Amino acid sequence: MLVKSRMGEGEERARRARRHVISAAVLANAVGAAAVFVFLQWLSYGTGFSDRSSRISAAIAAPYGVVATAWSYWRGGRLFARTIEWLAAGREPTPAERAATLAQPARLAVLFFEPWAGAAVLYGGLNAVVFHPSVVRSLQVAATTLLGGLTTCMVFFLVVERRLRPVFALALAGAPPARPATIGIRPRLLLSWALGSGVVLTGLVLLPLAPVRHGPSHLVGATVFLAVAGLASGFVLTVMAARSVADPIEAVRSGLRRVQAGDLDVSVAVDDGGEVGLLQAGFNEMVSGLRERLLFRDLLDRHIGDEVARYAVEHGVGLGGEAREVSALFVDVIGSTAIAQARPATEVVSVLNELFRLVVAAVTVEGGWINKFEGDAALCVFGAPDEQRDHAARALRAARRLRESLAAWAAAGGLDAAIGVSSGSAVAGNVGSEERYEYTVIGDPVNEAARLCEVAKTKPERVVASAASVAAATGRAGAWSGAGTQMLRGRSQPTELFVPTSDDRPHPLTG
Repeated sequence: MLVKSRMGEGEERARRARRHVISAAVLANAVGAAAVFVFLQWLSYGTGFSDRSSRISAAIAAPYGVVATAWSYWRGGRLFARTIEWLAAGREPTPAERAATLAQPARLAVLFFEPWAGAAVLYGGLNAVVFHPSVVRSLQVAATTLLGGLTTCMVFFLVVERRLRPVFALALAGAPPARPATIGIRPRLLLSWALGSGVVLTGLVLLPLAPVRHGPSHLVGATVFLAVAGLASGFVLTVMAARSVADPIEAVRSGLRRVQAGDLDVSVAVDDGGEVGLLQAGFNEMVSGLRERLLFRDLLDRHIGDEVARYAVEHGVGLGGEAREVSALFVDVIGSTAIAQARPATEVVSVLNELFRLVVAAVTVEGGWINKFEGDAALCVFGAPDEQRDHAARALRAARRLRESLAAWAAAGGLDAAIGVSSGSAVAGNVGSEERYEYTVIGDPVNEAARLCEVAKTKPERVVASAASVAAATGRAGAWSGAGTQMLRGRSQPTELFVPTSDDRPHPLTG
């Protein structure tokens, strides 16, 4: 059913394209032939149908026009039908079919110019041999017919090219042009200028050279006719050539405005096989590259954090680090071994993701950076990579906020976790090798925060901070009370412990 639907839609598009071509050919050639005939018979030579040669010319013109037109339309119809077989079949075109489709307006214009060339030879020869043995008159007739045909076929080319843009867009959808495959901008504009002005100038040059039978008065009408026809044809050619360039460029400009506004879900139809098509394809490639970069940036931010990504862009990358005053917040699940044994692995991962969501929410609000997730634990840092003078206060406020979220979650059936906070001097930078490294923080605050987290698992508050963190916060992290001292694992001196309290009276260390 889908294939039949595509074929039906393709056949309708092919019929519509064929109607566009036929209507453009009929209109352009009819107007062009009428204009040339009127100029030659009434204005240039000034006889109308009053003499025998004019009546013979008219008698020959009718059957010649019918035969030549029928022959041209038959050949053009076959050529066009073969070219857009892919469209009627509802499939992608082959490279050869794509190239033939893009070249179709030019090929049809050349095909429809053949009857004009034949008419120039026929009537130029008749005037030279039979009607009026005059080289000048024969030259005038042939040149006027050729120039009229060139102008007509140029108008036809521009009209058909514009009307077939939806077909070109379908042909180029799968493979934008790698190089111009049709008449470019410069030759198109030059041809429009040459034909728009060349017809008039050539006609004005040849007009006085023709034999004059009815006095010079008819030259005024012929001159006016040429001027009006030149203005009209020049205007039409210029407008259509300009629109064939300006409309696609305006679509690109509109797309650029959307990109500047932050909308990267935009693309323009590639419906031109020349330089304009290259511009359209280039715009789409640019936006695609921006989307890809945005995706990479988003993935980078999620994996290493926006702070680290921004720091790398601003300061460059490389191994090594710098001394920083930081605060470390360490979170660890209580009873994680038992949880892993009692629950399926997928459920454990789901529960841990909820835990880390709470951690990210609490830490991000205070401007902290999630350094890493370690199984069922997380290390968060304040003061690196972005320098923060109040890093201790931020860390302690984040610890209190996180504890409130964890308590509510645990009461609803979630996990329980402990939090340790420590402040001091550490080294922040990239560690690893030139091929693979990561930004991290190494130093005593990180180790002490992990040890304090172990202690917090035994405290009802589930949060323990070092005296250095509470002192550095200078009363900007709520109330904290002393909880004694304890010798932490791996340390040579006992550590003074502090836990959060609901008492709003400041502790002496907090000011």
